[in-house]
Amino acid sequence: MRIRENTRDVRDALVGVGRAVRLVLLLALALLFLIPFYLLVRNGLSSEADITSPEWRFFPSELHWSNIRELFDDPNVPMAHALLNSSLIAVLTTVGTLLLASLAGYGLARIPYAYANVVFYWILGTLMVPAAVTFVPSFVLVSSLGWVSTLRGLVVPTLFSAVAAFIFRQYFLGFPRELEDAARVDGLGYWRTYWRVVVPNSRPVFAAVGTIVFIGAWNSFLWPLVIGQDRDAWTVQVALSTFTTAQTVNIHELFVAAAVSIVPLLVVFLVLQRHIVAGVERSGIDD
Repeated sequence: MRIRENTRDVRDALVGVGRAVRLVLLLALALLFLIPFYLLVRNGLSSEADITSPEWRFFPSELHWSNIRELFDDPNVPMAHALLNSSLIAVLTTVGTLLLASLAGYGLARIPYAYANVVFYWILGTLMVPAAVTFVPSFVLVSSLGWVSTLRGLVVPTLFSAVAAFIFRQYFLGFPRELEDAARVDGLGYWRTYWRVVVPNSRPVFAAVGTIVFIGAWNSFLWPLVIGQDRDAWTVQVALSTFTTAQTVNIHELFVAAAVSIVPLLVVFLVLQRHIVAGVERSGIDD
């Protein structure tokens, strides 16, 4: 009995030590992850002298909240309009991608036809094509349609995602058929079954894929840079690049702009983080 009790005590002690080590590692990784955000806030609210000073301070002696107003009053960088453009592009891209990719995934998973697997493999095959190969033809097509510096040119070519279609297909393969059979007994076809039964019961995977697409659309730089040639079509990322390509670099304004640009991403991630985890767990990618 004593040997068993001693063994149990040793095992419990080792488990406690393991938990403590994991906690310390997680805290250290969390601090490393937060360092860039700290630098953005710290330098964004500092003066030029505090940023370039050889003597480092954790926080400057005086916080310059006026830097935020200065950013939005800057005549050279239309930051407010760029935020609006990025919001519209990200929302439209997310909604369009979710609609097209979910319809494609549902059709591949549930609608029987002879060439379903062939179509699926062709979609997967597009993932092997580098984006650089299709960039120039896509620009030529958009330019020939007269969509340069327009919302259509920035959104339409990016709507379909093979990765999103793959995730939806894998998820719908594991979707309960009983729910769809009950809908068909009530006289619903594929479209109404998808819209009334499948979509309401697939919110986690929609939230997970939507968050990934939103972040990708918000952070997109090269395509908006080439298509959005007018100032009125600039996105946040293009506006940020003007701070580093100008003849004079306003350092504190650059940091403020970078901090402002990540706020929408943080809000979206914090609001949908539970759904992201649930969606990845239920997507069936590992099947």
